[in-house]
Amino acid sequence: MKIYFPFLFLLLISCNHTKTDFTAQKIIDNAVETAGADLYENAEVTFTFRNIIYKSVRQNKQFSLQRILPDTLNTIDILTNEGFYRLQKSERVSLPDSLAFRYMESVNSVHYFNQLPYGLNDPAVQKKLLPSVSIKGKDYFKVEITFSEEGGGVDFEDIFLYWISKDDFTVDYLAYQFFTNEGGIRFRESYNPRVIEGIRFVDYKNFRPKEKDIDFYKIDELFENDELVELSLIETEKITVRLLK
Repeated sequence: MKIYFPFLFLLLISCNHTKTDFTAQKIIDNAVETAGADLYENAEVTFTFRNIIYKSVRQNKQFSLQRILPDTLNTIDILTNEGFYRLQKSERVSLPDSLAFRYMESVNSVHYFNQLPYGLNDPAVQKKLLPSVSIKGKDYFKVEITFSEEGGGVDFEDIFLYWISKDDFTVDYLAYQFFTNEGGIRFRESYNPRVIEGIRFVDYKNFRPKEKDIDFYKIDELFENDELVELSLIETEKITVRLLK
């Protein structure tokens, strides 16, 4: 297994652009490229999250996002281009629509956050560059991500913020505001970066605001002022990557 970091790319983008001519699209493009996330287009990735095995397979515009549960029924939840289904002992099982939807959302969410910033150039994604900020003495581009109703999924109204380093285009922080189940706000600080077969992975410290009614767009200021509560660690283990042709 090769582990490396694309220093050459970082050198090239720093030479070809100044920090003042970046658009939201250019920043996201550079973040995706820096993370090697385009390699997901043809790759098999497995990892363990909270003692559950997850596997994604993407090839030739087709995808399969899987969750393999540690039970005696050999349960596997699978989300593909065609939809969601559950296998038990290698046979499809019928699920109520509400339960199938909940499982599908759970599978998709874990894979989505694990593979970031891959996916931020999907057709439904809308990008907006906000004023730059400094966090812990480091300068960041701040990009708002929203989604169009068409192709944006059931949670298309959710709002995401990404803080992308001006030095190396890594996504060091992200936050999101969601509106389902009474809604809420979360802020994540990345740590433990590692690059496997050219793809960068991170873990996260997961926070929420101490107060419910806050200005979502000032969540970075609350983090700097130690006004967030740490909820959990988002850690992925045993990551393997197999690049496909």
